[in-house]
Amino acid sequence: MTTRTCLPWPDKRLRTAATEVSEITDEIRAIWDDMIDTMEAMPGVGLAAPQIGVMLRLAVVDGSTERGRAVRLANPEILHASIELREHEEASPNLPGVSAKIKRPRAVTVRFLNEDGVIDRRDFVGIEATSVQHQIDHLNGKMYFDNLSKVKRDMLIKKARKFAR
Repeated sequence: MTTRTCLPWPDKRLRTAATEVSEITDEIRAIWDDMIDTMEAMPGVGLAAPQIGVMLRLAVVDGSTERGRAVRLANPEILHASIELREHEEASPNLPGVSAKIKRPRAVTVRFLNEDGVIDRRDFVGIEATSVQHQIDHLNGKMYFDNLSKVKRDMLIKKARKFAR
């Protein structure tokens, strides 16, 4: 088991879009393994590679109650999002001690390169839909609090700074 350290906010890499993955190699699989170990150690329901300083479009998502069912995604993109929204408390290990309620589509269809290097498509619902959208935000250099109003975002960051002391 190898856990990686999550970058502390406001590391510039958290605001940088990640690079596409051209093929699935043993090195990519090893990064995914580390990401799953790191996600489960938090514990969390997802992790994007930029969160640990790896600037590749890689993510893992596992919203199962029994764990061990992580979906490994390279170059994920949302093809369809439901009109119905779902509110969920979101947080990030990159900005510990704070969270915010974010509304996102309740279900999404995502196309991605799977661990076998094959283009795959999957429907995510509920917590896994929230998580995959959260991870794609990270891959695009966005944080969950970017979905908040400026006032709420500023309050959240101020609270996080107090927590970090």
